Amino acid sequence: MFGSSSKSLNQRRRGNSRAAKVSTASVIALILALSMMFTFGVWFGSNFIGNTVLVEDVRNDPISPLSPFQAKAANQPLRGNGDKISKNTNSMRSDSQNFINKNEIREKPEDSNKALRGHITPSQPVTVLFPYFGDSNLNSVNYEPKGGSRFEEWKDGETPFPITPEVITMSDNLARKRREHIKAGMKHAWNGYKDHAFGHDEVTPLSGTSRDNWGGLGTTLVDSLDTLWLMNMKDEFWEARDWVRDHLSHAKSSSVSVFETTIRSLGGLISAYDWSGDEVFLEKAQDLGDRLLNAFHSPSGIPYGQVNLNSDSSSNIGWTGGSSILSEVGTLQVEFRFLAKASGKKEYAEKVEKAFAELKKIEPNNGLYPYFVSNGNNPHFTNNKLTFGAMSDSFYEYMLKIWIQGGKTEPMYREMYDKSMEGMHNELLQKSDPSGLWYIADKNNGRMDYKMDHLVCFMGGLLALGAYTDPLGLDSDRAQRDLKTGKALTYTCYQMYARMKTGLAPEYITFSKGKDFSPGHVPYYILRPEAVESFFILNKLTGDPIYREFGWEMFQSLEKYSRTNIAYGHVGNVNNIHSKPDDRMESFFLAETMKYLYLLMDPDTEIDILEKHVFNTEAHPTRTFNHFQ
Repeated sequence: MFGSSSKSLNQRRRGNSRAAKVSTASVIALILALSMMFTFGVWFGSNFIGNTVLVEDVRNDPISPLSPFQAKAANQPLRGNGDKISKNTNSMRSDSQNFINKNEIREKPEDSNKALRGHITPSQPVTVLFPYFGDSNLNSVNYEPKGGSRFEEWKDGETPFPITPEVITMSDNLARKRREHIKAGMKHAWNGYKDHAFGHDEVTPLSGTSRDNWGGLGTTLVDSLDTLWLMNMKDEFWEARDWVRDHLSHAKSSSVSVFETTIRSLGGLISAYDWSGDEVFLEKAQDLGDRLLNAFHSPSGIPYGQVNLNSDSSSNIGWTGGSSILSEVGTLQVEFRFLAKASGKKEYAEKVEKAFAELKKIEPNNGLYPYFVSNGNNPHFTNNKLTFGAMSDSFYEYMLKIWIQGGKTEPMYREMYDKSMEGMHNELLQKSDPSGLWYIADKNNGRMDYKMDHLVCFMGGLLALGAYTDPLGLDSDRAQRDLKTGKALTYTCYQMYARMKTGLAPEYITFSKGKDFSPGHVPYYILRPEAVESFFILNKLTGDPIYREFGWEMFQSLEKYSRTNIAYGHVGNVNNIHSKPDDRMESFFLAETMKYLYLLMDPDTEIDILEKHVFNTEAHPTRTFNHFQ
C-alpha cells in the first residue's frame, strides 16, 4: 500500500509538469488539490502503514527478557481453529493444514471487538491483543464465581491469541501482584499449622487441634519445606529445618503407606536438601529410605503397599485382595533414584527400577495397565479396570518423569510413555455432548465408564511436557496431537471448577448425553492440586496467559469458600454456596496446591521444567541427573 501511494504521488508530479499550458486559475486549483492529497497521503502512511507491525516481527522484538519457555511460546506456530484432536497420529493433517499463516488476519468468531490476530498495532492496548486479563484485587467477601461456558476458544486445544512479548509482559506484571496474595494465603495456613499442630501430621482448620494420621512423621511440615523455600519464606524454612534436625524420628512401630510416605516425606526431604544443600535433610532421607526398602522383600521385587518403619514387616492392604496397586508400585522411582544419586547408595535405585522393569514385562499391547498387580513369583494383573484416575494415575506420570530425570538417556521409560499415550487416545479419549469437552474416560471389563476423576487433570500438563520433550520434536504429528489434547483436557478441568456454584471442583464428574457432566456421588473438594498443576505447566511452556486467569479464579474461590480462621478446609458440597469448610486440611494443599498456584504467578522462579528440574507427584522439584553435581 505504501508503495502504491508513492507511485501515485510521482504520477501526480508528472501531471503537474504537463499542466504548464493550462490557465493560471486551473493551475492554482490543481496545486491546492494536490497539496491536500499529499498531506493526507503522508499522514495515512505514517499513522497507519508505518505503524503496523507483523506478529512475527513483534515476537522478535526484545522488549523484555523472555524465559526459554516464553521465547519458545512466542515463536510457536499458531494452530488453526478448524483443527480437531486426532486419536491416531497417522490421521494427523500435514503441517500446511495444521498451521495458519502468521501474517493472516484472523478474527475470533462472535468477537464484538473484531481484534486483529495476524497484525498488531502498538497503538492498540494489550487488552485488545489479549482481551481476558483480569485484575489482582482480592475481595473474598464480595467475590462471586463467574460460571462456566466461557473462554470456549480454548475448548479444542487451541491457542487463539498470539503470545507476543507485550502480552507476556503484561501477564507477568499482573502475576507478580497476584502471587503476593497467594503467598499471604500460604503464610496464613502455615501460621495456623505452627500455632496449633507444629511437628504433627496435620492441623484441623476449624477446631485447631492436631492429627497424626500419616504415622506421626510431621507430614505437613516436611511436605511444605520446599514450598517455604520457593516462596522465599526462609525464616519459616529454617525453623522447620531445626525441628527436622532435633525432633523428626522415623522409628515408628505402626504400618504406613509406602506410596504416601515416599511421595510426601521422602520427596519433601530430598527436595529440601536439593534446594538448601543442608545435609540434615539428606541424613533423614537416608534413614527413611532404608526403612522403606523393607517393602521390596517380595518374591518378584514388586513392593508391598504397607511397611512397618521399625521392623522388616510389610504387606498389601486387605481390600486389594492381596494385590499391589499400580500407581503405588510405579510412583517411587523419582524419589529413590534421586536418593541414590545424592547418597551414592545404588541399592535405592536398583530396587525401584526392578519394580518398574517387572511392570514392563507384563506391558499390555495397548500400553494401558489394569491397576491391581500380583507381586508373587509371576506378576500378573488381577483386575481389568483401565483408568488414568485413582490407583493408576501417577504410574503414567513417572514413565515420562523418570526418563526426564535421567537426562533423557533411558529409552525404555519414554517408549512406555508414548505407547500408553497412544492407547489412551485410541481407547479412552472421549468428547462430551453437547459442548464437546474432551475427557479421559474409564473402561471396566471392556465397557466404557463415562466419568473422570479430578486426579486425571494432571494429564493436561503431562501431555504438554511430553510434547515439548518429544524425541521426534515439538513439530512432529505426535507431539502436536499430545499438546492439543493436553490443552483441551485442561480446559475441561477448568470447566469442572467454573461450572460449580462455588467455583471449586468435585472429586469426580460423570458425563451424560445432552448434559455434558455433573458432579459424581462425592461432590466435595478436598483441596486437590491436579488442575492448577496443569495450569502451571501449560503457562510455563506456552506462555498463554489464560491459564493464569483460570488459576486466579480458583484461588479466589478457595479464599471465599475454604479459608478458616486457622488455615483452609475441605468443601463438602461444591454446588452449595452456603457450605462451610470441613475440619480437614491435607498436607498436599501446602505441598502442591499452594505451590503450583504460586509458581503459576511467579515469572521469576528458578524452576526449569524442560532442562533442569523434575517434579515428583507431590510437587517436590529436584534437579535432573545431568545437572546434578
